[in-house]
Amino acid sequence: MEFIVYEDSALMIVHKPAGMAAQTSRIGQQDVVSILKNYRAGRREPPYAALINRLDQPVEGLLLVAKTKRAAASLSSLLNAGGIEKCYRAAVYNCGDTPLLPGDRGTLFDYLLKDGRANCSKVVSKGTAGAKEAVLSYEVLRTKEHFAELFVRLQTGRHHQIRVQLAHAFWPILGDLKYGDGQNPGCSVSQLALCSVKISFIHPDSRKKMEFETEPKNPAFQLLCGGLTA
Repeated sequence: MEFIVYEDSALMIVHKPAGMAAQTSRIGQQDVVSILKNYRAGRREPPYAALINRLDQPVEGLLLVAKTKRAAASLSSLLNAGGIEKCYRAAVYNCGDTPLLPGDRGTLFDYLLKDGRANCSKVVSKGTAGAKEAVLSYEVLRTKEHFAELFVRLQTGRHHQIRVQLAHAFWPILGDLKYGDGQNPGCSVSQLALCSVKISFIHPDSRKKMEFETEPKNPAFQLLCGGLTA
């Protein structure tokens, strides 16, 4: 199958396209889990596919999927213990008070409060009831004019975390209609410019370190970042 990057007896790595749900209960809507279950059933295998990490529907990139309940339990425990590294690339509008420069590094510490009804999260003060700590680190890969490309490492996994924290830092992701401008000055991007580009973990069976990387397919990275100054 085209979007399967790697597969063995215990797990699969897939590159989820932007706009496709990782998993949904909506009838008639295509999602990664359903596709993989049908794929396995077509090969007369047990149609089991369990997501270990998740991506918002507008976000593209790497997903780790367990093929057995044993692998799912092992990988889920690893994820909860912080043993799975997840890295992203984001094309952002560089509009903070101090412009980002190539090579800049930093860590964002915030507290996020999720609004389930509105399907959004926001940064709130420490001690707010229901708020959870959100931490990510970033490195500036390239900049040009009012734009920048960031490499982001998640240290926590909160609802819409990268999108919320970057927007709060005045670096909204291009094409983010929920938390950013969507159509930023000098740039017209219709697709959220956020991609899960790297995932690494210990294999549940072999105990070997597994690491996978991919390139964003979003044209924004080629149009805005491919020729950015570094």
